[in-house]
Amino acid sequence: MSYDLKNTMNTMIKNPNTIEAGMQDQVIDPQQTPWSLRQSVEHSLTQYFNELDGQQPSALYDLFMHQVEAPLFKCVMEHTQDNQSKAAALLGLNRGTLRKKLKQYDLL
Repeated sequence: MSYDLKNTMNTMIKNPNTIEAGMQDQVIDPQQTPWSLRQSVEHSLTQYFNELDGQQPSALYDLFMHQVEAPLFKCVMEHTQDNQSKAAALLGLNRGTLRKKLKQYDLL
């Protein structure tokens, strides 16, 4: 059985009121306050580890970065209307680094 972070994140988005053990004190009414990025990541990773059912993940850092970077760059490019200079400044990256990442994720 194989799980990936994208499915875990999608599950969290579908049911944001589901809080795993250890996060009960962080219950947030989505209509009052949006989840912080940190809370979303912690919840998704907790759920991911719970769903592994004893299996040991490998290359978790690469999996996580691939799952997070692609939508980050896509959303930033949409927000800046595909202006790479503005996107690079918003991300705090060199424009050349941004172009490399955009090519890496087939966003250019």
